Amino acid sequence: LTYTAEHLFNLKFAAKELNRNSKKCDKEEKAEKAKIKKAIQKGNMEVARIHAENAIRQKNQAINFLRMSARVDAVAARVQTAVTMGKVTKSMAGVVKSMDATLKSMNLEKISALMDKFEHQFETLDVQTQQMEDTMSNTTTLTTPQNQVDMLLQEMADEAGLDLNMELPQGQTGSVGTSVASAEQ
Repeated sequence: LTYTAEHLFNLKFAAKELNRNSKKCDKEEKAEKAKIKKAIQKGNMEVARIHAENAIRQKNQAINFLRMSARVDAVAARVQTAVTMGKVTKSMAGVVKSMDATLKSMNLEKISALMDKFEHQFETLDVQTQQMEDTMSNTTTLTTPQNQVDMLLQEMADEAGLDLNMELPQGQTGSVGTSVASAEQ
């Protein structure tokens, strides 16, 4: 099914576009924060509150776009696997057909529903794909273990000389990054 290459490209493009939207929201949040300071300096708390609400809304939007970008990216990786395996089923092909317009809309609810459909299709893919993914997961993991994510965040914060206020599991606070760093040395 050659059309899937184009659709795969569109999925990857959508992930980038969602990421770009997230960054736009980040910029907007920073702009709103600057407006909050100005309003407070002028003693105009009513205006400051409005800008604060806008900043929080932009921050939440940025997170939502980023989360959806990661989700679309993960689906793209699984579509790639299905294409490689020659396991693009007829029902998946049906989902793919409705995809382009949905992705272009940048409507998070519609994209989320589409990703649900894709993910459902992957659940119905047969054991052979699972076996290949198991083999591949030795080199690339499709799901990232949370403790590894936490450790990387801690390590990056340590390198940047920042204090990372994260809810780490008991007994791991603070020392995670340093113990990893000292173990590597």
